[in-house]
Amino acid sequence: MEKPPPEQQGGGQVKKQKEVIRLERESVIPVLKPKLIMTLANLIEQNSDRTEFLKLCKRVEYTIRAWYLLQFEDLMQLYSLFDPVHGAQKLEQQNLSPDEIDVLEQNFLTYLFQVMDKSNFKITSEDEIDVARSGQYLSNLPIAVDESKLDKKLLSKYFREHPQDNLPDFADKYIIFRRGIGIDRTTDFFIMEKVDMLIARFWRFLMRLTGLEKLLRKRPRRRQKEDPKKNDEFVSDTEPEDLYVERIRLENMDLSLRNLLGKITIQEPTFDRIIVVYRRASTASKPERGIFVKHFKNIPMADMEIALPEKKNPGLTPMDWVKFLGSAVVGLVAVFSSLEMPSADLWVIFAIVSTVIGYCAKTYFTFQANLAAYQNLITQSMYDKQLDSGKGTLLHLCDDVIQQEVKEIIVSFFILMEQGKSTRQDLDIRCEELIKEEFDESCNFDVDDAVQKLEKLGIVQQDTIGRYYCVGLKRANEIIGTTTEELVLKARQGAAT
Repeated sequence: MEKPPPEQQGGGQVKKQKEVIRLERESVIPVLKPKLIMTLANLIEQNSDRTEFLKLCKRVEYTIRAWYLLQFEDLMQLYSLFDPVHGAQKLEQQNLSPDEIDVLEQNFLTYLFQVMDKSNFKITSEDEIDVARSGQYLSNLPIAVDESKLDKKLLSKYFREHPQDNLPDFADKYIIFRRGIGIDRTTDFFIMEKVDMLIARFWRFLMRLTGLEKLLRKRPRRRQKEDPKKNDEFVSDTEPEDLYVERIRLENMDLSLRNLLGKITIQEPTFDRIIVVYRRASTASKPERGIFVKHFKNIPMADMEIALPEKKNPGLTPMDWVKFLGSAVVGLVAVFSSLEMPSADLWVIFAIVSTVIGYCAKTYFTFQANLAAYQNLITQSMYDKQLDSGKGTLLHLCDDVIQQEVKEIIVSFFILMEQGKSTRQDLDIRCEELIKEEFDESCNFDVDDAVQKLEKLGIVQQDTIGRYYCVGLKRANEIIGTTTEELVLKARQGAAT
């Protein structure tokens, strides 16, 4: 991961080396559907064909909505029973047994995970969590989840029946879905953070000098697997089209007067969208059945903890206590040693005591500053970064599914219409190239899902050697037929006249 550092734009040179995170490209098409349709329509030369193409796009969307209508209705009806606000009252009205409720909540999770997959949300893996935890960004406090306040039965049962690889260690208590990658930059003086960084570097120097670093080095929490995302040997050979995102941190800052006294810019990759699913723990007097579904945007990887449920109030870290108590002990020893000397110098004693008190005060005020920054981040996550929760999040997901399916169908049909017969692999490549050329966006196009939907609609077929081809635009509209939405619009226009 060590590469020659590029020049930083604005501010000082922050890092000594690049810290690059490699991520797989996602299947989501990052282009708004109206823009996609109009751009492709404008590429069609004949006016009559353009009109038929726009009609086809509408009929495809209406048909896809109809396909998913029943599934989405089942999802919303099931969630109404487990809504943390009103779900308990509805469950009482249903008069269901505990076993029947267990079945219904597992059915809800099954529908939810299917919708997440169709919306191109992925479960955050253990490796991704490790990368996120390996750095700090705006929050400098250790944030931990109070696991005693979270239920462990709901998700444990689901993953026993639907096992998945590389789940994080907290998957039995809460699960994090993520989609999209962005960049967050912050420019500031970072005075307290720079002081902490200097102290930390001096502390590490003393540890290496005394040989204590080897004794106190932490053992790995688990057996580390060799991850190609963190190994540069595989970067150029295996996944040349993966997404690379750079992390710029204070820990890697060059020690220069310009950096120490001036403003600097730090940078952190973000999860563009995060959805957290969990249930609170039941009490002896009140069994908990509510399922929380919370939706966040633009969460920095290193500060991902701000989106987690049931967080503990942060306190001084064990290292802060070690420094705090160690300084006090060293100061007391120095004072007593000075007092035992035949000619005790009061000014020396005063200097020692002042230094110890000053360092302890610095540790305390640093903690208070970090606590204030943490509280500001929590407030921001609640008001600025939380998009929705509960039913609102589910409605957003349902619409996401439809939008993505429609865009995949339109792009793949357009390629077959304009470029003729194609194998599945060639179709995949051509669709990705079209999105890159026309919209300057990259994605891992889900050609399998697109072809499956096209065949289900009946507007794409295969020849004897396995190549796909589409029917004409007018024929495609005849095959799909007039939709209910078109009849309603026609009736409404007739009533208006």
